[in-house]
Amino acid sequence: MSLLDLAHRVREHDHVEALNEASQIALREGTIPRVDDEVVVDDVLVGLAFASGDAPVEVLVDPSHRRQGIGTGLLRRALDAGETQFWAHGQLPGAVALAKAAGLVPARTLLVLRLVFEGAPDPERPIDGVTLRTFRPDDAEAVIEVNRRAFAQHPEQGAMDRADFDRRAASSWFDPEGLFVAERDGRVIGFHWTKIEDGIGEVYVVGVDPDSHGGGLGTALTARGLRHLHERGVGIVDLYVEGDNIPALAVYHRLGFVEHARDVLYSA
Repeated sequence: MSLLDLAHRVREHDHVEALNEASQIALREGTIPRVDDEVVVDDVLVGLAFASGDAPVEVLVDPSHRRQGIGTGLLRRALDAGETQFWAHGQLPGAVALAKAAGLVPARTLLVLRLVFEGAPDPERPIDGVTLRTFRPDDAEAVIEVNRRAFAQHPEQGAMDRADFDRRAASSWFDPEGLFVAERDGRVIGFHWTKIEDGIGEVYVVGVDPDSHGGGLGTALTARGLRHLHERGVGIVDLYVEGDNIPALAVYHRLGFVEHARDVLYSA
């Protein structure tokens, strides 16, 4: 069983992603991980602690081999090696208990919000002087710059460079018709990157230049992307948002999103 096979089995059982996107990309590309501790039983991979770059550690245990101390052992060895941050995707009871027993404390919450379409979403509200249009290849650098400014304090998204952008744009799910930019006076000031995978839509990234905050641009971009996803026949849309991002949460709740799950970053 490969690492991605194990992640798939965990996801199917727990109904949450076992690895975040950065880890999945690192595995597919064969990136040398910072942490790679495995447990194999009868030549089958049943446990894994994984991290690449500066990312927190993610611990996976095959559902059929849980409650046998495998997760505890992986976590303890990572702590002994000096690791201090660990993701608990879905905040499942077993992960919460494991973190508590190890003396870890919650440091960050990432909410998974979900919208189930019950009809066509409301159209976006026009904003004076702003044009919403689909992405063109020569927009890439401008989108990266808006992303950098919009997520300057975000530990993962704010670090996206051209290589990261190209890597995501090369994914099988990428559709340039589902990436929207907001333009004012010939300058890109915001974007909404949507995603469709396994039949579920995603508000992948919404970024607004800080100089353009407060005018409803984030709401308009999100609404435009939702309309696109609905037109593509998607019935469910998910998104990830920081638990303390009150302005973004207000926008998403107004659009009909409700909490579906949550990921918690635990710290030693």
